[in-house]
Amino acid sequence: MLKGKKVGLGITASHCTYEDVVPKITDLRNAGATVIPIVSHSVLNAVTRFGSGEEWVKKIEELSGNKVVSTIVEAEPFGPRNPLDCMVIAPMTGNSISKFANAATDSPVLMAAKATLRNGNPVVIGISTNDALGLNGVNIMRLLNSKNIYFIPFGQDDPFNKPTSMIADFTKMVDTVVHAIHYKKQLQPLIIQYHKEN
Repeated sequence: MLKGKKVGLGITASHCTYEDVVPKITDLRNAGATVIPIVSHSVLNAVTRFGSGEEWVKKIEELSGNKVVSTIVEAEPFGPRNPLDCMVIAPMTGNSISKFANAATDSPVLMAAKATLRNGNPVVIGISTNDALGLNGVNIMRLLNSKNIYFIPFGQDDPFNKPTSMIADFTKMVDTVVHAIHYKKQLQPLIIQYHKEN
């Protein structure tokens, strides 16, 4: 499905979703892709109840077989000099969503995404934000209406306790990437009833 394709995987600071996202590196590689991991500053440095940046970076590098890209300078060459076939950002926090929708590139992940769009190649977003149906709704809608941007299908993860929160179904990551690269189409349905696999 993805043989010979170079896929950037940008990871931002939704620490609680790393256990769901990081193993998908193996799925991308099993589909034939070369995976280039790119992390935000918070991923690199934060220590949370979900683990330390050092621990996660080690696991990401082991699964991908590549060193993480962790600076804007390292990410900039993904423009015309060293293009990605697709850039995936998963998880993508509300903070990164708002910046990306407004053309801010203050992290390695956003720089790689900007470079990929510059090349006319797809960017796939897997959201994880508490305000998708709040203030960030306008930014998500802007990205949904932007050329070459695709979303991993997403839904409300806890509608009664967190009614504005939405999260991507990361099990659909590979299918979304395949649709974006080969068909230039959004995987449907886009808005789903969210179920987390246990």
